[in-house]
Amino acid sequence: MQSRNTTPPLILASASPRRSELLRQARIAFIVVPSSASEELQPGEAPDAYALRVAQEKARDVARRHSGSWILAADTIVEIDGKILGKPRDEEDARHMLQQLSGHTHQVKTAFVLLDGHGRIFASQIVTSTVTFRPLSETQIQAYLATGEPFDKAGAYAIQGQGATLITRVEGSYTNVVGLPLDEVLQVLHTASLLNNANLHD
Repeated sequence: MQSRNTTPPLILASASPRRSELLRQARIAFIVVPSSASEELQPGEAPDAYALRVAQEKARDVARRHSGSWILAADTIVEIDGKILGKPRDEEDARHMLQQLSGHTHQVKTAFVLLDGHGRIFASQIVTSTVTFRPLSETQIQAYLATGEPFDKAGAYAIQGQGATLITRVEGSYTNVVGLPLDEVLQVLHTASLLNNANLHD
């Protein structure tokens, strides 16, 4: 619900239902404007640099169309042994990702960017959580693939869904693994004076 205050609403530059739900749980008022920025990995690009660049490009893509609004954008990646696991292309790709994660520890990194009403970077940050998978049999992997859950998720799993059964340990921010490090984002929104009555749901 938008306030009658004339302050432009916060824009979430993401179509992710998980990010929207986290902001709603925090009672933040916002509107969703998905970005069409490319998420293609550039040759030789390091994981942190990739995530931050993509988050910035998502934010700027939306800012060009919505001058005057504050823009929040984020990009989440799974990294194992220095390799980025993005969203799987198909079932075989998802299977291969789960096989790599099985019995191992990996990092989940979310880069988020907040642009002010003039399109300038107000804040940018990368938050890292460490996740350990239990050893998975091929039968368990196939059963998880059959749920359909892995196919639009970085690393081919959703910690907030049935993917929770694959995990033995999470170190760091849980919401970061879901897709948005809520505590860190709220701190930035507070610093930007966006956590006022105009930006909170009733």
